[in-house]
Amino acid sequence: MADISLRQLADFPEVKDKIIDAVELSSDDEFYGITLRFQDKTTLTFTIEPCVISFPVLAHWANGEEKRLKLYKPVRSNVQRV
Repeated sequence: MADISLRQLADFPEVKDKIIDAVELSSDDEFYGITLRFQDKTTLTFTIEPCVISFPVLAHWANGEEKRLKLYKPVRSNVQRV
């Protein structure tokens, strides 16, 4: 497959050294998310938006070997940004 990295790092310095009291996973029809509840009554919530990413590849197959002719840009589903 194509060497396409989608890795992104995010840092949350405001929660450094806080003590987690509970972790909640929500998955209903309208909301997917992970909430970290801290002992000081604050929360950090990760809302998750389902999406699809396709990585198109045009290839020629001969003798059971794949020869890549072209790697296309990834095609992503539309995700609502909040």
